Amino acid sequence: MGKTLLKKIIGDNSPGILAKPKILELIRKKELIITPMLEENQIGEISVDLRIGTDFLAMQQGRKAFIDTTNNDITSRSIKSNFTESRRRIGETFLLHPTQTILFSTLEYLKLPNNVYANLTLRSSYSRLGLIISSFLQPGYIGCASVEVVNSGNTAIQIISGARFLQAKFIKINDNSNYFNSHRKYTCQVRPVSSKANEDEEITTLKKMIEYNK
Repeated sequence: MGKTLLKKIIGDNSPGILAKPKILELIRKKELIITPMLEENQIGEISVDLRIGTDFLAMQQGRKAFIDTTNNDITSRSIKSNFTESRRRIGETFLLHPTQTILFSTLEYLKLPNNVYANLTLRSSYSRLGLIISSFLQPGYIGCASVEVVNSGNTAIQIISGARFLQAKFIKINDNSNYFNSHRKYTCQVRPVSSKANEDEEITTLKKMIEYNK
């Protein structure tokens, strides 16, 4: 009775967090693609577990005392030079040092509907160790999810490639959104990509303003 009334009030196609039956329906219709799905229990009541992939970028101290996000010319040292690439096979481990930032891609390749975005959070078991992430996927996103992880604690933490690490909650919005309508710096990734903060268009504009006001 309560569920029937709720459906009458909000409707099956209402925006909000998708529950397991709707997630399974979208997967069955191939409107939502998550592959490979190694275990049925990856799909929870309101989320899907995603696994640590095989490619990593680890931030390291470069030759300069800081990372310059204000320069994008051939004479400046690229932000990418502050990251070390590393690859692991499934079942191999990776060590996160205290205060270190790493980027990795999920094992799963995803394709989202144009009216659904994904909010990515850590599984509780890992957030309790002091790990922090910040990531979400736009409606219509295609590719492996790229994740930024920071070890905020004072102890190194070893993780293993292939382990369930993230939870993706899928949220439906009212209108469709074309992912490819806008210029994007990170599109259809299958491996992690270092920051392109120095490629933001407003940086050139801001530097011109400073020169003009001198």
